Amino acid sequence: MLSVDQLRAIMPKLSPARGNSFLPFLQAAIAEFGIDAPARCAAFLAQVAHESGQLRFMEEIWGPTDAQRRYEPKSTLATRLGNTENGDGKLFKGRGPIQITGRANYQRFGGLLGLDLVVDPARAATPDVAFRIAGLFWKNKGLNELADQATADAFREITRRINGGFNGLEDRERLYAVARAVLGVTDAPVTRGRVGDSATSEPTFERGAEAIRAEVAVTKPKSNVRRRRRPKPKARKRTSAVARRKTSTNRKRRRQGTTRSRSADRNVKSKAR
Repeated sequence: MLSVDQLRAIMPKLSPARGNSFLPFLQAAIAEFGIDAPARCAAFLAQVAHESGQLRFMEEIWGPTDAQRRYEPKSTLATRLGNTENGDGKLFKGRGPIQITGRANYQRFGGLLGLDLVVDPARAATPDVAFRIAGLFWKNKGLNELADQATADAFREITRRINGGFNGLEDRERLYAVARAVLGVTDAPVTRGRVGDSATSEPTFERGAEAIRAEVAVTKPKSNVRRRRRPKPKARKRTSAVARRKTSTNRKRRRQGTTRSRSADRNVKSKAR
């Protein structure tokens, strides 16, 4: 079972008091969702540590920013998040060490956990519920099976399924290396094709971050930097057939004129004699 010393060795920024208060709920979630094998636990803790700033942030910091204002209806993002009433954006903001966002996701996760998170959304940030939310997502997204492989490629795919890309991959990998060492995870033999097979059978289990990423991709401003166009090579002037004939005629005339001039000179000299 995970100890507080192991937890703080993996997350050195976690205070002893916070570590002790979180540990029982983290242990319970790890057991509930079958994450207790060392390889699974190492990958889970590394990802949770990165996503939550080593358990310092259990909910989204609210501004609201321009992006957060789009959580509110009526907007395309609000519709995807299931936010139907004014104020839903802030009420159902991101919560948990692996955050859920939006009324629809609070309702779905709460239903699966046997909790009413729509009536009391703030509970999603409390340790007893927050770690269960993270564990539920982890299991239903097929991340236990990937973590069992204990390879760099498998961990990279775990990152993609959580993040939608590879943001913060270097920090995640650093945390993963520490977690593996602390929990005694040995290198697993690499079996070619396993990660690819897992990637194609990725379960559909959204948490709200997917809708937000899609919105950002749509609203991202295009770059104003103009590409320099290469100057077009100067085309050679083409001489038309008519122009060529005129040129040829003029040359003939000049030659004939020169010939006539010489002949006239000879005639004048002949008469002079």
